[in-house]
Amino acid sequence: MKTVVIIPARYASSRYPGKPLAALTLPDGRKTTLIEMTWTAAQQISGVDAVYVATDDARIADAAKGFGAKVIMTSQACENGTARCAEALTKLPEPPDLVINLQGDAPLTPPWFIEALIERMKTDASVSVATPVLRCDRQTFDNFVTDRKNGRVGGTTAIFDAQMKALYFSKEVLPFIDPGKVPDPIPVFHHVGVYAYRPEALKAYTETPVSTLETLEGLEQLRFLYNGTPMACVEVDARGRLFWELNNPEDAARIEAALEQAK
Repeated sequence: MKTVVIIPARYASSRYPGKPLAALTLPDGRKTTLIEMTWTAAQQISGVDAVYVATDDARIADAAKGFGAKVIMTSQACENGTARCAEALTKLPEPPDLVINLQGDAPLTPPWFIEALIERMKTDASVSVATPVLRCDRQTFDNFVTDRKNGRVGGTTAIFDAQMKALYFSKEVLPFIDPGKVPDPIPVFHHVGVYAYRPEALKAYTETPVSTLETLEGLEQLRFLYNGTPMACVEVDARGRLFWELNNPEDAARIEAALEQAK
């Protein structure tokens, strides 16, 4: 199964302009950027034939080429990462069997998260879109709650059925849990912002209108659910690592702390 990873990256983020070029400090003191860290993480995934950065911004393109990435220039009209992956797909030299969307704000994504998606797609031809979900540990759950208390939009939570088909995704902490009665294990699942698509699912996405839910939540994957395209949720194990995306400037410190913890 020919598999490519596409890292969609845009400069004009409403919450964090220039986010892909945000500076981070590695445990050894070296400086890097969010986009380079994500590209480096993509190199560790087994079963991948090529990795591309897809962007509409010359600054990101220049930075990506500087650290050795293959770059696909896309339109500024792409409203989200899935749409950018769909456009990039049309510009690939050879059509793949599977496209992985590794969003540029998730450099802490372990390779086995994505390898689990690839395996799921290989073993079940009926699945056209898959995404990882991770049960929250106490630290991650507290990060979610702290962000919402402080009016910040942090990570995304996922709700799915008994067959692991997605029911809903939200930037609220779902399900609601009484703060005084948090159970163990915590029944909140962090949606990992990675997707595996078959090419036909990506093409169909661009031909489907934006839904109200997608607009309100600001979550691209809700377009699939609203229009009846099933999404398989694949539960993954962090293996002791802290997973978090860089959604706000405050998250840089969380990512640096996680890198220090993992070294």
